[in-house]
Amino acid sequence: MNDKAKLTSQQELANRDAAKSAGLRYVSDGKPGIRRAGSAANGFRYLNPDGLEIADEAVLERIRKIGIPPAYVDVWICPYANGHLQATGRDAKSRKQYRYHARWRETRDENKYDRMMAFGDALPGLRARIAEDLTRRGLPREKVLATVVRLLETTRIRVGNEEYAEANKHYGLTTLRNRHVSVEGATLHFSFVGKSGVRHRLELKSRKLAKIVQNVRDLPGQELFQYVDAETGEIKPVHSEDVNEYLQEITGESFTAKDFRTWSGTVLCAMELAAFENASTASAVKENVARAIKTVASHLGNTPSVCRKCYIHPVVLDTYAKDGFPESLRVPPAAADADTVPDALLPEEHAVLQFLRGQAQAGQNAHE
Repeated sequence: MNDKAKLTSQQELANRDAAKSAGLRYVSDGKPGIRRAGSAANGFRYLNPDGLEIADEAVLERIRKIGIPPAYVDVWICPYANGHLQATGRDAKSRKQYRYHARWRETRDENKYDRMMAFGDALPGLRARIAEDLTRRGLPREKVLATVVRLLETTRIRVGNEEYAEANKHYGLTTLRNRHVSVEGATLHFSFVGKSGVRHRLELKSRKLAKIVQNVRDLPGQELFQYVDAETGEIKPVHSEDVNEYLQEITGESFTAKDFRTWSGTVLCAMELAAFENASTASAVKENVARAIKTVASHLGNTPSVCRKCYIHPVVLDTYAKDGFPESLRVPPAAADADTVPDALLPEEHAVLQFLRGQAQAGQNAHE
């Protein structure tokens, strides 16, 4: 079994455990399920895996409550009421959409240990797929999305939102215009106004990404990130939903672009705190925490208060304030290079992931 297969297996085991802890059955839309037939105009029918029409009102009511939009095609519905994944389908833009059981969403969203650890487990496989997609010929959807995700990881720029771009002229990666990025050799220069009116000016050295960005800039239109549809040859813009779908298709999880920022913010904060000398007073602890959060905020383009609330796992701050950090977190950060991002976790990422595992286990033991 290769490393990617091992990762997938480990991740699936983690997902199965999470489903079990929520009292749910772990399922896959790769297995036979309920299919939707008919149309919104003439009425939908639902066929079980054997092709027979479903008449059971309880099952039909469950399907109605899932709330699958009429426009979705290739609809798959879980045959089990307690399946962690209740339905999938493709929207009008052929993007795959997922409908999860309410208890699964609650478990994954509320248990931040699980979500963060699952993201850490998924990261090596995700990076391997990105590296593979970056080598594709031309500018297909996968290659351009891989470029956006690699930039998400290396620049920590927000993914972007069309509403913010249109209403406020505040931009993120997927809403950048050609004028916001210039290419000089192997260097990318970004200059734009982001969310909350924050001015972003940064540069990234990457011969590979610079070449791709220059190629997308040469496409007709003002939007920076566009791709060439493999079937029609049509040039289409990349949206934030495309990025999230790309992440979810690769990982099989409900990860979004925000998870990159949360992961990055947590790792950065842990490394900043670990670099300080042990604080001997409460005021020194408070000062170190404030300095670390301020540094992370400068990397993410947030205010310190938003950064602390949304992008740093609370256990990092709580542990430092109460007990100080274990030596295992005092790892020299690896040198960053956008062209040679390894598939494996960086040493500091591995250290933080193991730290989170330890804290999660300690929390479980405390409740037993």
